[in-house]
Amino acid sequence: MTSYSCCLILLLFTWNTAAYGPNQRAQKKGDIILGGLFPIHFGVAAKDQDLKSRPESVECIRYNFRGFRWLQAMIFAIEEINSSPTLLPNMTLGYRIFDTCNTVSKALEATLSFVAQNKIDSLNLDEFCNCSEHIPSTIAVVGATGSGISTAVANLLGLFYIPQVSYASSSRLLSNKNQFKSFLRTIPNDEHQATAMADIIEYFRWNWVGTIAADDDYGRPGIEKFREEAEERDICIDFSELISQYSDEEEIQQVVEVIQNSTARVIVVFSSGPDLEPLIKEIVRRNITGKIWLASEAWASSSLIAMPEFFRVIGSTIGFALKAGQIPGFREFLQKVHPKKSTNNGFAKEFWEETFNCYLPDGSKNSPASTSFHKGHEEGLGAGNGTSAFRPPCTGDENITSVETPYMDYTHLRISYNVYLAVYSIAHALQDIYTCTPGKGLFTNGSCADIKKVEAWQVLKHLRHLNFTNNMGEQVDFDEFGDLVGNYSIINWHLSPEDGSVVFEEVGHYNVYAKKGERLFINENKILWGGFSKEVPFSNCSRDCLPGTRKGIIEGEPTCCFECVDCPDGEYSDETDASACDKCPEDYWSNENHTSCIPKQIEFLAWTEPFGIALTLFAVLGIFLTSFVLGVFTKFRNTPIVKATNRELSYLLLFSLLCCFSSSLFFIGEPQNWTCRLRQPAFGISFVLCISCILVKTNRVLLVFEAKIPTSLHRKWWGLNLQFLLVFLCTFVQIVICVIWLYTAPPSSYRNHELEDEIIFITCHEGSLMALGFLIGYTCLLAAICFFFAFKSRKLPENFNEAKFITFSMLIFFIVWISFIPAYASTYGKFVSAVEVIAILAASFGLLACIFFNKVYIILFKPSRNTIEEVRCSTAAHAFKVAARATLRRSNVSRKRSNSLGGSTGSTPSSSISSKSNHEDPFPLPTCAERQRQQQRGCKQKVSFGSGTVTLSLSFEEPQKNAMANRNAKRRNSLEAQNSDDSLMRHRALLPLQ
Repeated sequence: MTSYSCCLILLLFTWNTAAYGPNQRAQKKGDIILGGLFPIHFGVAAKDQDLKSRPESVECIRYNFRGFRWLQAMIFAIEEINSSPTLLPNMTLGYRIFDTCNTVSKALEATLSFVAQNKIDSLNLDEFCNCSEHIPSTIAVVGATGSGISTAVANLLGLFYIPQVSYASSSRLLSNKNQFKSFLRTIPNDEHQATAMADIIEYFRWNWVGTIAADDDYGRPGIEKFREEAEERDICIDFSELISQYSDEEEIQQVVEVIQNSTARVIVVFSSGPDLEPLIKEIVRRNITGKIWLASEAWASSSLIAMPEFFRVIGSTIGFALKAGQIPGFREFLQKVHPKKSTNNGFAKEFWEETFNCYLPDGSKNSPASTSFHKGHEEGLGAGNGTSAFRPPCTGDENITSVETPYMDYTHLRISYNVYLAVYSIAHALQDIYTCTPGKGLFTNGSCADIKKVEAWQVLKHLRHLNFTNNMGEQVDFDEFGDLVGNYSIINWHLSPEDGSVVFEEVGHYNVYAKKGERLFINENKILWGGFSKEVPFSNCSRDCLPGTRKGIIEGEPTCCFECVDCPDGEYSDETDASACDKCPEDYWSNENHTSCIPKQIEFLAWTEPFGIALTLFAVLGIFLTSFVLGVFTKFRNTPIVKATNRELSYLLLFSLLCCFSSSLFFIGEPQNWTCRLRQPAFGISFVLCISCILVKTNRVLLVFEAKIPTSLHRKWWGLNLQFLLVFLCTFVQIVICVIWLYTAPPSSYRNHELEDEIIFITCHEGSLMALGFLIGYTCLLAAICFFFAFKSRKLPENFNEAKFITFSMLIFFIVWISFIPAYASTYGKFVSAVEVIAILAASFGLLACIFFNKVYIILFKPSRNTIEEVRCSTAAHAFKVAARATLRRSNVSRKRSNSLGGSTGSTPSSSISSKSNHEDPFPLPTCAERQRQQQRGCKQKVSFGSGTVTLSLSFEEPQKNAMANRNAKRRNSLEAQNSDDSLMRHRALLPLQ
């Protein structure tokens, strides 16, 4: 059974060896062997395997100069380690390097070679198989390049725990240690690169992009991570397409159509150069320009894409590149390559032929006929360039520095340095094994591995715990996912003015160690868009919304496609493309353009505004007129008119009117807490005091003229003290209402923001509208009572209380305050105070004018009417008029009683009053002025009552005519005795009081 297994494994290994002949590998013996996988070619020739004969290995085509440089970096690192006296002394590293041709199948062929050799060693078949040229096991593999290829290789190597250290595979899927147990890498995870791409798009304020990804384990996870980051930043994706270098022409045409018809100018591409090349060629053929290409590091510096003939299409490329490293002596090592000197490098011969477009005469592929498969190598350089079917022979004396190829581009060593670092990582892991102290090792009981019999899984263990400092002074240690965290350089494609080649200008960097928001740095001054422009291109679904507007959603469209909507009043936006408008603070309002907030206009009934000035002038005028009337009454206080109007109450009434006019001033000016609490009580108490004075005054005179003959008790009861007591009691009720109001719900100053958006109305919050209603209602109740008594006493002598004028003043009062209620309820802001001021002034002027202006007119302009005779004459006339009415009523009653008893009619014998009819009531009397003129002329005076109904004649003669006086006295006494007219006697008795 053992012999059978040996033969089977040897057969497998022999098949792999046949597939990879001596010219298809780089190999060197050593104590420890490292494997290498590099893309020396970009792909394989398409070949239809019809299986009519044994399948042959596919041919690799399109030489990759950069891939060969990466291979050289591995050989250089190994030779540098072998020559080091401190790193792995007395140990020699060997290598076995294969070409993956950038395909999974070729990579797996090479990987099977590594695995097969390891299995032969693990079976320990040396005693059965006499292998003179035995090659030790491969304890670690450096590679591969593409993430898709590394995924396949990692699955296979992971079965045998052979460590794989990749230098260019950045797919985040490879960080899954459950699936890829032995995979490590010296390149950062694509997760950071996808985040950096989204940060760049956000930096340039783009939000409308397209995405293209290679249809493999590199492109799909990378673009998926980018979508996640884009969604967090409100970046919309217009289209998302998958590509491959093996896509047929129809698929490429379809993707190009999508790109051409898209309005997105920024295209994010997660792909390798070979996968992207067919698409770029078709875009160049159609001359689709104006696009901005955001390149992942796999193609950002690819020589397949960065070609001058493509620059007009992809000149606006911004890409990511790994941080460049320094490899001392590497430049000289690259220049030493030569087919005859590089005996261990089977790829050197083909490299020489491709570089100088010639053929070496002693090779299996050196005939002119065999060179046709090299057509269209990636650089398109050299005389032959595949355009000729034959190449001249190589002399061997060609100068490698005379030809410009990607191989000699050592200015920015990125992938090459990653290869260099990968080799040194394995070497330091072996150094840890070599220097391990028993009891402190990583294995069971602190044991150490034997460096001479080291196995792959032991190297893997030490790689996971690796920690060393590289030649640039940086710490190198793999995290729990087998990744190294690194930074990115940001490059922009420029066209060299010297030779017209594409150069990669570093325009920024991305530091994954920095805080979020501080990781990206871009120097915009170095960026050239399209190779010449400094203006940042526009790639948004909608134009930017200017400050003062916000983005509005368009139904059925992505969130990046929006319409600009003006901010509503009271809101603002001070930035471009605001998602929402911000509300202004409470005391602020948006300006006309809604770009900022300005303080709201503050309004109240100010002293300085025209309306406030007018109201103030009217109030001052009222105060002046009231003071003038008070001065007139004070000066003429002993005249009959002033005495007849109860001057003490008149003084109090004028004082209350002064308070009414003054209280209106509390409603003008900026409301403060103290003015708000003072103005309504001041107005209410002032008006109640005023109405109380009028009420008591009017009621007293009415009772005097209509009461029975007053006694001393009446005189005491209706004295001055009682009048003031009644005024005080009426006013005290209003005071109680105000005190309760101020205690339970005191008014206060209030900034009202709700009435108008742009204005703050400073008003008084009354605290309780019910209390205000009681205050005004009680005032109106007193006014109604006063109106009743004034109306009832409208026919009293004018000299006492001007009943008609008081009635008219009460009508004005009611009209004003009834109109005030709807006006107060319908107005707002400062006009509330204005309405109340107008009402106060109107009512106050009405009372002042109606009650006092007539008296002031008589006092100042009609002094002849301001005499005691005028007053007594008016009073006597009123008394006789009342007596005549009483006599007429009694006469009618007596007549009706006589008619009912005997039907006889007659008249009172002692009466000189004749009755003709009882249907008419008025009794016209001669005026006192007429009687005075008659007396001055020495004539008889007659006072007639009646209009043909009842006639009462009273004759007066001069005092010197005693007979006539006696006669009149007897007639008057007879009249009083016969009619028993108590009313007449009452008025005459109270005349001295007036």
